[in-house]
Amino acid sequence: MPRGKLDLVLVGAKGLEDLDVFGSMDPYVIITCRTQEKKSGVASGQGSTPEWNENFVFNVSDGVTELKVRIMDSDTGTADDLVGEATIPLEPVFMEGSLPTTSYTVVKDEEFRGEVRLSLTFSPQCERGSYEQQEEENFGGWKDSSY
Repeated sequence: MPRGKLDLVLVGAKGLEDLDVFGSMDPYVIITCRTQEKKSGVASGQGSTPEWNENFVFNVSDGVTELKVRIMDSDTGTADDLVGEATIPLEPVFMEGSLPTTSYTVVKDEEFRGEVRLSLTFSPQCERGSYEQQEEENFGGWKDSSY
């Protein structure tokens, strides 16, 4: 599996089930890549169609094959509610290098709960030494002197 840096742009979501009885829910997202966890800001009062437009960076190591995206509803005075989650396969971005904004299905209890939109860009980690060493060896010096 590749190693490198994964840039993620969390664009927004649509069609989410609004869990708040009074007013609109205040959704935020928790993105997990193996042991790394990032949290978006709260889209206060944006209900079922929040927009975040936030950037996140993850370090990808061997064995990482997916991201987990959990959409939560921020509540005051009680525990935050899980709206739903999506699993994002990383193989396509490893192969293509970048994926435009794409919608992924959000589910809870195996039922459709909306979509989350994000884009991904993967920058592979260079093999240290191979290219740099080759350049150094071919860069003139006493051996290449014509005098």
